[in-house]
Amino acid sequence: MTKQNLLDSLCDFTRDVVKDLLLPVELQEDDEAQPMPRPPEVYDHGLPDFAEAEKKAPLIIHKVITANDVWPEGGTEPISKAVVRTVFGIYHPNNQEGERALLGLIERLRLALWRQRVIGKQFKLDVKAGLDYLIYDKQLPPFYAGEMLTTWSLPSVKLEVMYGKQGYSNIRKAGPDGQVCGGEHYGPQEQ
Repeated sequence: MTKQNLLDSLCDFTRDVVKDLLLPVELQEDDEAQPMPRPPEVYDHGLPDFAEAEKKAPLIIHKVITANDVWPEGGTEPISKAVVRTVFGIYHPNNQEGERALLGLIERLRLALWRQRVIGKQFKLDVKAGLDYLIYDKQLPPFYAGEMLTTWSLPSVKLEVMYGKQGYSNIRKAGPDGQVCGGEHYGPQEQ
């Protein structure tokens, strides 16, 4: 659940960052008047119905795209990281203003992440990995989109071993003589 917790924290953080940024909304068939500008809606994993992406704009979607756990040499626990793709989508009837509004939205979140660097009291922005973003080259006016990639350090995974009355772990391993032994501490094994 750690990666889902990261997305939940990132969504909450993003909602707070963009809550006062009002962007145009496209007039829909069932609208009686032009909708009022509003802040982007924030989602994790994607939209419930991607066919409605244009109706949902402005929007921001956070999604974990890769993650890894590495046991550093000499370390006592693994180091976990996750890469999050953030997709931005906006509507704007003016081509030039649409590009500016998209850039402004991306910049607002980028600057907030650099200022905060820790979200949810446990997820750290990996500043060495940097923060990459791009505005898609091929746009479909009046809709504009871009994305950002961020790398996050996740909380460490702690070893949980059940101990018996003698203080041995319940993990059993056959020794060199074939006898079953107990009480070994398991981590990465030297080859």
